[in-house]
Amino acid sequence: MHDSEERYPPPLCHEGTREAVICRIEGWYGLEIPPEKKIMWVHAPAGHGKTAVAGTVSKKMESRTDLDFNPVGATFFFWRTSEERNSPARFIITLAYQFTMSIPELAPHIEAAVKQNPMVLNKALEVQLMKLIVEPFKSLGDLDNMPHRLVIIDGLDECINSDQQSRVEKQYAEDQERVQVRVLELIRVIHSHNLPLCFLILSRPEPWIKQHIESRSFQHITETLDLYEVGDLWGDVEKFVRDELARIGETLDPQLGNDEEWPGEDIVKHFLRKAGSHMLYAATVIRHIDNPYDNPRQLLQDILKSKFNSTQDLTHSTSFSSLHELYRQILRSCPPKNRATMIGVLEELLAAGRKFQYAGKVHAAFNILDRLSGRAPGRGIRALRPLHAVIRLSGDDDRRPGDSPFFYHSSFAEFLTDQSQPLPDVTINVQKGLSRLLAGCLNALSAITIDAQVCEEHVQFSLESWPRIWQRWIRSADADPSSHLKALLATDLTACFVQNVMGNGINGLLSCLNGLYHPTHNIITYDMSLSVCTTLVEDVLSHVRSSMDACMRHVLGLDPEWFSSHRVNPALCLYLYMIEMSKHHPVLAFDNAVQALKGLLETQERLFKELEELVEEHVIVFDSIVDGEGRAVMDMFKLVRQDVE
Repeated sequence: MHDSEERYPPPLCHEGTREAVICRIEGWYGLEIPPEKKIMWVHAPAGHGKTAVAGTVSKKMESRTDLDFNPVGATFFFWRTSEERNSPARFIITLAYQFTMSIPELAPHIEAAVKQNPMVLNKALEVQLMKLIVEPFKSLGDLDNMPHRLVIIDGLDECINSDQQSRVEKQYAEDQERVQVRVLELIRVIHSHNLPLCFLILSRPEPWIKQHIESRSFQHITETLDLYEVGDLWGDVEKFVRDELARIGETLDPQLGNDEEWPGEDIVKHFLRKAGSHMLYAATVIRHIDNPYDNPRQLLQDILKSKFNSTQDLTHSTSFSSLHELYRQILRSCPPKNRATMIGVLEELLAAGRKFQYAGKVHAAFNILDRLSGRAPGRGIRALRPLHAVIRLSGDDDRRPGDSPFFYHSSFAEFLTDQSQPLPDVTINVQKGLSRLLAGCLNALSAITIDAQVCEEHVQFSLESWPRIWQRWIRSADADPSSHLKALLATDLTACFVQNVMGNGINGLLSCLNGLYHPTHNIITYDMSLSVCTTLVEDVLSHVRSSMDACMRHVLGLDPEWFSSHRVNPALCLYLYMIEMSKHHPVLAFDNAVQALKGLLETQERLFKELEELVEEHVIVFDSIVDGEGRAVMDMFKLVRQDVE
């Protein structure tokens, strides 16, 4: 949602800029009469302020005092670095929830749909759409007299279906295209039911999005707006630059003589020539020179002295030539003595960024990375201080957890990992960062026991994140992959898994469980190109499996009142599902689980019933994991009950 805490403070257009674009969107939407084409697609390359436009439109619409209804029906801001917002899983549910707030008369119908069938929240998105949006609207009867609401969907290209990513780049690209087209089809279906809704979609002009928008099914219902062709982009950048330089100048005036002008018209014009119509370039330069620890005048002069020719049309350039040159200059500003540390920290940020659970708590995140990599406390963030224009170094007051935890804009992260971009004395190897983090996590796990209190943040992070880091680590690219395998073999994983269940987050445990009893598609053997002793790999896999079995026996033997906590139930359900559905599951593990369930049933009928109901709820979810046979676990529960009775 555009006003959620996750996006605070929300990106907005600089005052007095993008006015033509905002006016065009408002004119399309109208108020009294719905537009002829109820879908508008606004597109532009990265860094052209699409999200700021979306946020500004939302804010302006909702601030209208001359209306007796809220013109903004719902918003959804996709963002590739947020696990909550980089897949369509919550798309329909989020829209439906917001409709209950913006259109109060819909609330009882949507609530009734959920109460009638709670499993609708786990159904396919197409089913959710009908049950939670279309049918509730139809239940209101005459919709012709209802004010039409605007639904804003920003960053469609950021919808990457991260929970289903393939390790193969080609497959990942195909998944990304498929899921974005799926969202477009959901919007088209809603439109086909003639509901009082208009859709504003903002995205990069990805070829598959453009092709689908221009297809026969979309073309006659969609108005297209190219941000680069509307308004005075050069004038917007000039206003932003002059305003921001004036703001910085206010802090410099007491330090300057009366005869010294800041920044000087020649410098302003030079800056504007280099920025062209590229607002991201201008904003990055402003952040770079707005540094209380350095001389803004000198920093700006260093940028402007670059001999790079920025007169080329970079707006539609996929390489962002002048922006990348700016990034190179910023990297050069890092003192040589700190460069090795800077490279190491950048590798770790890129390795940990998307899955980092301390998103927004920037200082805590850097402290964790320092601990895991063996650096002195605070050294990592100090090494990156010259990069404050592109790396988020501020504390919790500046947090935007939905954004990248570390990078102001995804283009810098993409620049660092683009092997075709020559960097000044900098070679970034994300796999090295992953390997260091994994070594640090395994070292932190080595001291964990079942009964210990896990308080240190870097240990909590390791418990939750090591399986995901392990999955991204390409072992065949590591000089000595056996060291991590040996470290994992020496770790008390039973204690680690129990600590996950006891309250330190079960996502890591669930990552280990997924496919654990499959002979090859499990967390240990997925990369069979690894030239490591097969016996060692088999030993580690056996260790992980036996540790998981021991963890579940331990959990099932806990006090029944504690066991009633639903935190354990999803993990236990998935565990039972995996060992039951795998043709290769260990008979002993299965027998132990069944015996423990019998003991639970005999001890307390109510708790067993709760678990049985939860399994029933998750059958559809589990069906998608192992070829649609989730009923087998339910059958197992019935057999256990019959045996005891």
